Amino acid sequence: MAQVRPFTCIRPCQEKAARIAALPYDVYDRQEAKEEVEREPESFLRIDRAETQFDDSVDTYAPEVYQKAHDILWGMIEDGDFITEDKPCYYIYELTMDGRSQTGIAACASIDDYVNGVIKKHENTRAEKEQDRIRHVDICDAQTGPIFLAYRADPAIRSVVDRVKSTTPEYDFAAPDGVTHRVWVIRDDDDIETIETAFDGISGIYIADGHHRAASAVKVGLKRREEHPDYDGTEEFNYFLSVLFPDEELYIMDYNRVVRDLNGMSPEVFLEKMSEIFDVAPLESEERRPQQKGEFTTYLDGTWYVCRIRPDDRSDDPVLGLDVSLLQELLLTPVLGIEDPKVDPRIDFVGGIRGMDELERRCHADAVAAFAMYPTSIQELFAVADAGLLMPPKSTWFEPKLRSGLFIHALS
Repeated sequence: MAQVRPFTCIRPCQEKAARIAALPYDVYDRQEAKEEVEREPESFLRIDRAETQFDDSVDTYAPEVYQKAHDILWGMIEDGDFITEDKPCYYIYELTMDGRSQTGIAACASIDDYVNGVIKKHENTRAEKEQDRIRHVDICDAQTGPIFLAYRADPAIRSVVDRVKSTTPEYDFAAPDGVTHRVWVIRDDDDIETIETAFDGISGIYIADGHHRAASAVKVGLKRREEHPDYDGTEEFNYFLSVLFPDEELYIMDYNRVVRDLNGMSPEVFLEKMSEIFDVAPLESEERRPQQKGEFTTYLDGTWYVCRIRPDDRSDDPVLGLDVSLLQELLLTPVLGIEDPKVDPRIDFVGGIRGMDELERRCHADAVAAFAMYPTSIQELFAVADAGLLMPPKSTWFEPKLRSGLFIHALS
């Protein structure tokens, strides 16, 4: 059963929350992060990406960069830009994008649940990407970017959330990208007990987004256990910062593909090859996105096509039955020779938030064909994780992104 506990949160003072809250560190490259901090000098990016405080000659991963992150964070806390809650609480975090809302519970999840598989993953992580966040968390002595978790909706949790949301929020602001963020504090002891008990009855929780942050937080916790062999399990380093969303509210966007060449084929020959594998027809509607599972659309030589996977090629296997898997196994590998999409420079991935125009733009810039995918569902994600399997790379794109800096979990 899942341990999801309240925590003593460090969070922005009310008047500064909108300025401090920042998109996750990994959606920016170094130059973009620098430009964002120049635009908003109080952005949490100056902590999450402290290299923005140095000349470009300083390595992103230099020791002084992590120390600078620590110093800015704790300096802001000392100066009153952040406040520390007077008791462990849960937090309701609502994000609204394009008129659609999703509401999660900000809390701390157990590193033991991660190690023992109660918290389930669907992606592998890379050690070099983990190392950056391990050092950031360890040196800052705090977790600053929440892991995006999902659970099967629970009526007891929903009841508390609905009631608390009828009160005035602690934060209520629209970010520059148009996403509205609202936060409520769950202080009532009975409500806290209700939520903690409800999660204790949930057998599985799923990482939706933030696999590297989760792995890094867990490794810092395990490192601290080695450093404190007398630990009893109640220490803050045994838990990691999360926001947990019910499955019924989550929205996964498409994660699309572009390829830079056709493996020596002309567009005409490639189209013939595709037509041997899929049911292919020119797209007649103005809607360029695929409309159902088992269907994708292709932009090739200035024309959009709808491609349907044939019934005999579909699979009940949680991974092999994914549309992104079938595209890879039926077309990208055997026809285009793209064996490993994680490392092959001939393929690139475009998040659905960028839209179909971006796929066309790429095909007129640095690619020759685009494949727009039907979104992977949250149920498909659960099925893969429940089977202990892994999804192909770039299978899911979650929007809106959780902001960093709204909730901070100190480790000591």
